[in-house]
Amino acid sequence: MKLHSIPTGNFKLDGGAMFGVVPKQLWERTNPADQLNLCDWSMRSLLIEDGNKLILIDTGIGDKQDEKFFSHFHLHGDDSLEKSLKSKGFGLDDITDVLLTHLHFDHCGGAVKWANNDRTHAEPIFKNAKFWSNENHWEWATKPNPREKASFLAENINPIKESGQLDFIKREGTFTNNIFNNVDAFFADGHTESQIIPMINYKGKKIVFMADLLPSTGHIPLPYVMGYDTRPLLTMNEKELFLNKAADEGYFLFLEHDSVNEVCTVKHTPRGVRLDKTFTLDEIL
Repeated sequence: MKLHSIPTGNFKLDGGAMFGVVPKQLWERTNPADQLNLCDWSMRSLLIEDGNKLILIDTGIGDKQDEKFFSHFHLHGDDSLEKSLKSKGFGLDDITDVLLTHLHFDHCGGAVKWANNDRTHAEPIFKNAKFWSNENHWEWATKPNPREKASFLAENINPIKESGQLDFIKREGTFTNNIFNNVDAFFADGHTESQIIPMINYKGKKIVFMADLLPSTGHIPLPYVMGYDTRPLLTMNEKELFLNKAADEGYFLFLEHDSVNEVCTVKHTPRGVRLDKTFTLDEIL
């Protein structure tokens, strides 16, 4: 097995939205904001190379939305999904599986492109891949509640099913083993229904793709919960459960949205679980 960090670009989001009820004077210590109160965030995917499988976890925001949509998110940087895959020696047609942690636009938008110039038909960019979600979350995303409706975009989601490339991971409680070879999953419901947190067993290490359960190292303290979360108290419970386990068992946490840190570990302290060390992915492989 080989693992590759796949940067797909950076964007900006309001710091208050990203940290909920936590005051700015506290969260800006780890995530400084610009004059518009916007903080810098990455959209970092992970590629698992395992035998004849090439599994991509999340795909970033993509480029098919219009200028007005993107103006809210201030995309910047030179990275893109296709460019980063190419830098690792892979093309779009090499991907065998795409695991979507959830279907918010910044996690799945890059999976689909417009197939014609008048932007009336979209299709997956990975022609040979199977796309993986779970039935609970797919139902939630395709019949969205008013709070999340702006994050679940039909043009990102429907073409995956229409292509015939969609399949579902069966959820078996909070933890589900062997969703792929050497990959287990933790299911989290606080941010959105049945978000998949992949847990990769790699050479005696547990490397966990944290998605929106832990967007950055700045979100490690339990009350630091995004305003976007649909069930913030549940997020706190899920974080407490997972981070205690991560501290106990020495998990390496791969951070999708932290613009500075790729990977971190956590430790127990008198104040609760806190940041221990940070790494690049290559440093732990």
